[in-house]
Amino acid sequence: MKLTFYKYQGTGNDFVMIDNRELIVSKNDTKLINRLCDRKFGIGADGLILLEKPDNDVDDFKMVYFNADGNESSMCGNGGRCLVAFARFLGIIENTARFTAVDGAHEATVKNGIVSLKMQDVAKISSHDEFLFLDTGSPHHVIFSENIGLRDIKKDGAAIRYSERYGKAGTNVNFVEPVSDKSFSVRTYERGVEDETLSCGTGVTAVAIAAYEAGKTTSEKVSLITLGGDLSVSFKKSENGYSDVWLSGPAEQVFKGEIVC
Repeated sequence: MKLTFYKYQGTGNDFVMIDNRELIVSKNDTKLINRLCDRKFGIGADGLILLEKPDNDVDDFKMVYFNADGNESSMCGNGGRCLVAFARFLGIIENTARFTAVDGAHEATVKNGIVSLKMQDVAKISSHDEFLFLDTGSPHHVIFSENIGLRDIKKDGAAIRYSERYGKAGTNVNFVEPVSDKSFSVRTYERGVEDETLSCGTGVTAVAIAAYEAGKTTSEKVSLITLGGDLSVSFKKSENGYSDVWLSGPAEQVFKGEIVC
C-alpha cells in the first residue's frame, strides 16, 4: 500500500498527518504507526494524527492521536493545533474549527499563521511541596526549578514517569524555570515518546495553570519558552477552577510525501 502523508510541526513538536476520512489506515495497526513515527526506519515524528470524518453534525472533523510508540493516547495540544492547520490546508475549514478528540470537544481559530486551540477546563490540581499535578487533556507533573538547562531531562523525567506514584499509566513531566512574572522556560519529558520533546502543548498549558496556582504569576496570560519556540496560554480563574483555556502558537506544514507500507 502506498500511503500519502503530511508532516507538520508546532514549535518543534512534529507529527505525521494522514487524511483518514476514507479509513485507509487501521487504528489497530500499532506496528505500522510505530514504524511511520520511527526516525530511522520511517518518516519520524513525536506522534501520528488521523483526521477523520466527525461523529456528529456540529464538528468539522475528528482527531485520533497516537504516540510514537504506536499506541492511541490522550490529548495532544500542539498536535491539535497542527491538525487544525492541516484541516485548513485540506479546505475543510477556513478560520474557525470545531472538532472532537479523545478528551472531548475543542474549538480553534487561525489568524496570521497562529493557531489557537481551546483546551479543556481544569478543576482539580494536586499541590505538593516539590511539585504540582494536573490533567490538561493529558496528565502532567510540574516541577519549578533552577538551571533546567543543565538537567538530564530524559533521565530525570523517566524516573518520575515510571515511579510508583503514577503506576503503569505514568505521566508527562515538566521542568520549569521562571523568566519573569509572566514568562516561564519549560522542558518536557513525554510518555509515549519516552524522551524530551522540543515542545508539548498540554505540558505548557499545565505549566501556565500550575504557575498561577502556585503563586508564581498573577497573570491570566502566560508566555512559555520551549526548545522549539514560544507559545502562550490564557485562562480564566474562578472558584470552580480554570476555564476558557486557550493554547496559541504557530503550526506549519513541513512537507508532503508518500511511503510504501
